[in-house]
Amino acid sequence: MDHLTSLRDAEPTPFWLDDPDRPQGTPALTGGTTCDLLVVGGGYTGLWTALVAKERDPSLDVVLIEADEAGGAASGRNGGFCESSLTHGLHNGLDRWPDEIGILERLGRENLQAIEDTVERHDIDCAWERTGSIVVATEPYQVEGLQHEAEVVARYGGNPVLLDTEAVRAEINSPTFLGGLWNKDDVAMVNPARLAWGLKRACLSLGVRVFEHTPALSLDERGAVMTTRTPYGRITARRVALATNAYPSLLRRHRPYTVPVYDYALMTEPLSERQLASVGWRGRQGFADSANQFHYVRLSADNRILWGGYDAIYRYGGRVRAEHDQRHATFATLARHFFTTFPQLDGVRFTHAWGGAIDTSTRFCVFFDTSHHGKVAYAAGYTGLGVGATRFGAEVMLDLLAGERTERTALDLVRRKPLPFPPEPVRSIGIGLTKWSLARADLNEGRRNLWLRSLDRFGLGFDS
Repeated sequence: MDHLTSLRDAEPTPFWLDDPDRPQGTPALTGGTTCDLLVVGGGYTGLWTALVAKERDPSLDVVLIEADEAGGAASGRNGGFCESSLTHGLHNGLDRWPDEIGILERLGRENLQAIEDTVERHDIDCAWERTGSIVVATEPYQVEGLQHEAEVVARYGGNPVLLDTEAVRAEINSPTFLGGLWNKDDVAMVNPARLAWGLKRACLSLGVRVFEHTPALSLDERGAVMTTRTPYGRITARRVALATNAYPSLLRRHRPYTVPVYDYALMTEPLSERQLASVGWRGRQGFADSANQFHYVRLSADNRILWGGYDAIYRYGGRVRAEHDQRHATFATLARHFFTTFPQLDGVRFTHAWGGAIDTSTRFCVFFDTSHHGKVAYAAGYTGLGVGATRFGAEVMLDLLAGERTERTALDLVRRKPLPFPPEPVRSIGIGLTKWSLARADLNEGRRNLWLRSLDRFGLGFDS
């Protein structure tokens, strides 16, 4: 079957959100209200912030507002890789915070376990599977790098398993796989939308007041409190946590620190027993390849294959628009790559094709700040690895709002912000040149050109 034919019936909507058990939205805020803590944004960062705040102090009056519905943006449409890394991978963290990386890795593993404990404590039905993830080599030059990667991961407390060609294909059968590195402990697979919905339900059960379809229009300081205007009312709060991520911040001076980059994914129909047997995959791990322009891939609970990544698209001006969620050229590319990786699945059709914006920062992981004399805290910039790290981000924001010096707030990762992105048109030119250079490196055995080496030298480099 032609790879384009496989897309013929694909629904232009995120698979995870196309769920008959999707909960009903809560009513919008009408009229004014007051609270101790206002959380702006109903994705993972906001939901975790509200939940952890109530767990720390059940008497706290917490309000969460969301412009759409909880989990409707990046939190409900990602790949569902919940990783322990707080720094978008060990190497990115090691390059930027070598003196702190041991602490960061430990805090990340503690954070992942805390997420699992929350899923169990609140009985969140999100298909949580602690299966780990495999980095696969698809080019000969990438195989050698896996050995070095295994040594570094083990040095900082990981439990990596190095796989040769036969071993990796015994786990997931693809003729393109030449080797693999299985991180068995530090990654869980999850249904991302159901995780968001479960966190929302947990928040409501603890007394958080959640108002959906309630965008925040402004943020102003009025003496000892902050006021936030919404379409039908005004909220007065002692503290505010901003969790808007890829969307424009209510704090204008923070906007240059993130840009929205669009990522895309496909979901197949459920595999038959014969099709699944042809792939193997009894361990149900997620996997990603080693290229700069990489794919991320996993099985759903009903044995569909999610196939995402590769293209990362920035739109001039950095506007987040619903029409950007569809990009047919990328879907065609992804379908072609899918059947190259799994030729034994010829004839499989895709049922869903979608995209969404990622809040990208120049250091490729979360950063923090406060404003308005410490009454407002902000976390953003997860760069596509926020399913797990958002809970850590929530804890940091709550520490900052409380004015507490903790192990978390003492970190350089927390105390220092990344470099901002330049204004247009320099921003688009730089992002375009970087993407072109990364693609060239993939075709040149990973060798980085002068532009990428210059970014590395200034602390702006990244390998994916």
